Amino acid sequence: MRSGLLKMIRQLARSGRWYGSLGLLSGGAIALTALPSPAVNDIHVQFGPLQTRVTVDDLATFAQTGQISPQLEPWRPVLTPAVQQSLQRRLNVEPDLRDRFLADLIGTPKGQPFVTALAQIAPDLTPAMVQAALQTVEEHPQGVTAVTLLEALPNDTLTLDGLALMRLVSQLGLSQLEQTTLSRILDRELTTVGGPALTSELAPAQPGPHVPQRWAVAFRDHERDRIVPVDLYWSEQTTGPMIVLSHGLGADRYFLRYLAEHLASYGLTVVALEHPGSNVDALIQADGAILSAEEFIERPRDVSFILDRLAELHEHSFFLRDHLRMDSITLIGHSLGGYTGLVLAGGKVDPIALADACATLEVGASSPADWFQCAATEAQFPPESLADPRITQLVLMNPLAGQLFGDDGLRAVKLPTLVVTSTNDGIASVSDQQLRPFNQLAGPRSLVAIIGGTHLSVGDPENINPALTQVPLMPEHPPNETAALRTYLKGVVFSFAMQQTPQARTYQPFLSAEYAAQFSTPALPLRFSDRLPSSVNRWLTNRDRLARRLTPTLKGIASLMHLEFIDVQYRLANLRRDTVAQAPIRPLDLAARIAPRPHGPFPIANQLRPTRASDRPAESPPSAPHSAN
Repeated sequence: MRSGLLKMIRQLARSGRWYGSLGLLSGGAIALTALPSPAVNDIHVQFGPLQTRVTVDDLATFAQTGQISPQLEPWRPVLTPAVQQSLQRRLNVEPDLRDRFLADLIGTPKGQPFVTALAQIAPDLTPAMVQAALQTVEEHPQGVTAVTLLEALPNDTLTLDGLALMRLVSQLGLSQLEQTTLSRILDRELTTVGGPALTSELAPAQPGPHVPQRWAVAFRDHERDRIVPVDLYWSEQTTGPMIVLSHGLGADRYFLRYLAEHLASYGLTVVALEHPGSNVDALIQADGAILSAEEFIERPRDVSFILDRLAELHEHSFFLRDHLRMDSITLIGHSLGGYTGLVLAGGKVDPIALADACATLEVGASSPADWFQCAATEAQFPPESLADPRITQLVLMNPLAGQLFGDDGLRAVKLPTLVVTSTNDGIASVSDQQLRPFNQLAGPRSLVAIIGGTHLSVGDPENINPALTQVPLMPEHPPNETAALRTYLKGVVFSFAMQQTPQARTYQPFLSAEYAAQFSTPALPLRFSDRLPSSVNRWLTNRDRLARRLTPTLKGIASLMHLEFIDVQYRLANLRRDTVAQAPIRPLDLAARIAPRPHGPFPIANQLRPTRASDRPAESPPSAPHSAN
């Protein structure tokens, strides 16, 4: 990597020009595009004593046509189709949310790394200048893009530090390469070959026999001054356990509506609650931080509060009596809802380990979830446990866990747990936020790996904010590509929930790799396993050790090299296997032909050559084993 960077700098020095661009970094998203006749014509980039220049017209031409001008030729390796696609996208963010996000970065300690990175890359640019420019161009016909932002900046020339910019780009590239290699390894090593065919008359992914009903209600917690909206899904005949749905940051109780309706069609009662401190309205309307520290405490309390109210309704309500099974409850949490479920299941937050991890985060080397979890460093966790014994099973989809529980906090989670991970998750790192916590769970566990899946792939496409699916550098799959995945989740989650019923053995076959393979597609292959491959386990262990000894950049390089070594080992094993399969003489046959024959004790002289037929040993019948020589 170092030699490649030096080679690129030499090319820039010879050409005297450099391709540069300004991106808006917001929660891991970069939005870039171009407009005709920009106000800023020159972008100067300095590599020590060297200074290179590029015009914005070159950037606009590449964004619109993909053509690379002679001035951009030294940067051809990084001008990929993905970069061009990102250049063409607009940044669609609500103005109120954008201003709150920038204010959160500028005015809080956890935003200091972003401010420092901006100062290193663009010394003459301040966050206040960026915020003022954004407010100026929000009414522009072309929307908020890199060039419209340049037009609103007070300076005519933008100067960037090339080394700082390349360091950020390299860190982003390392994270992407690591995730891509890990996805390839999981796809390969979790694939089952020649497994038994799944034969059953049941079809748990198909709609059940009952017509689901929905009842919307809101409960007020007077002690916390908090109103918790709830959607109840049930049918006339309740035949299974109760399900609780907990959404992620910036979502609502409709995020998994397709799953709630499906489970209710089989007689299960589903409780989809909405956390008022971290839903869509909280992001747009509330003041203060994007994610408050107290939300890490209030979310588990929301669930326990709703279960208390439902227990009262189960006893006194005429309509809901016998529809609420309070003795067996499966909690399904997505993203921050995964953290909520882990705490309710007994997980213990480790504030000291979290503070140590947050102190070493670097921009570009960490996922957005890594930064979101750091909000919990300011939380005042109560001395009593937030666990709720009524929760008996967990389904964690793209969970946000990371360093919140330290090394040992999840050892107390002994409930049966199904973890759904997406290998192309741009919000919650698949290694730190999902696979590492999976290995720390102490109870029975299973893993569903969505190869190529993203953070929102499991959601209901009819109830997802469209702007979230168009975030640059974190693209989401269109609904037609995730249709088979949602069908599979209906079947596997229902079968998992039924493990708390007398029909557990009947639905056990659907918790298998064979069932997942039925819904795999080229766009989103599906893998199921009850453990990680041993090679990935070793990689995760070494990765944790490296994190304590190396900087994030060096850790990323060493981690990627380890993954590549695993990949090379597999390729060599395949090559050896293919070579043996095509060889005219198999190794075992060849060894039998060239190996010396075993000898017994030397015969005495008169036994060397028998002279009469009666002296020769009788031949053994074909079915009898030959005696040892």
